[in-house]
Amino acid sequence: MEYGGEALSWRHEAEVLEVELHREPLNEIGTTTLRELELLVTEVEVHPPRAMLLWSSRPGFCAGADLRELHASLVTRAARSGETLAAAASRLPPWAAAVVRRIGAGSTRRELAAFIDRIHATFDAIDAAPFPTIAAVHGVVFGGGLELALICDLVVADRTARFCFPELRLGLVPGFGGIPRLERDLGNGVIRDLLLSGRSIGAPRAHAVGLVSQVVPRGEAREAARRLARQVTRVPSGALATAKRFAKPIPRARLAEEKRLFVELVSRPETIEALDRFVKDEGVRPYLAAEGG
Repeated sequence: MEYGGEALSWRHEAEVLEVELHREPLNEIGTTTLRELELLVTEVEVHPPRAMLLWSSRPGFCAGADLRELHASLVTRAARSGETLAAAASRLPPWAAAVVRRIGAGSTRRELAAFIDRIHATFDAIDAAPFPTIAAVHGVVFGGGLELALICDLVVADRTARFCFPELRLGLVPGFGGIPRLERDLGNGVIRDLLLSGRSIGAPRAHAVGLVSQVVPRGEAREAARRLARQVTRVPSGALATAKRFAKPIPRARLAEEKRLFVELVSRPETIEALDRFVKDEGVRPYLAAEGG
């Protein structure tokens, strides 16, 4: 079966399902991409491939969450609930008005939590799929884009790839499962550096610390990932599924804690202000610190 959507397209190449990311400008993950990732999960549950390859036809792999959509959603909800709550609160004594405002804030958090729950359910399904998954990455692999790569079993990077968690500079923690999945694979020194500094690291450094399985010349990641996919399909599928379950457990308790923290932080006024500055900044990468190695 083939599919062509606004954010994703896929087709079966022999026993390998090749999934192309192609949403402009740089595959940001918002409601459209999430909806099509959910369709992808349904597709592989009904027609499981022997292996799946994720690649991007845009200038980078993925710039992360669609922060402009998130900001617009938060501002719209705040304005809508603010008008309603202001009218209600004006007719109440101060203590009751405060309760009404807290109820409104809780409603916003519940909506955000529902979206994050959908992201995590989708990412967990791909992470736990009973067949090998390979990400071919280049250019920007930031935030949610790094989290998308981390759900894959193997990451093949061309030398232009740079990896980064810039969320803390916006008052957030990664919300799509990045830190718990990194904890599964890397040491705390690398994880804390990525999280707390917001610096990006290049493909050679990512390979040295174990974030990617191989580095290839510019423009060759997809073809190298194809060769790897063909190689893994030669292994019996039952053995692959068993080995993957053993070597790659899903850190569910830590993922649940990360979701809670993200929803708590994203609804704070200072976070909305930081997002407001981000969407108004015309710089290429307004939220990044200096790059690392």
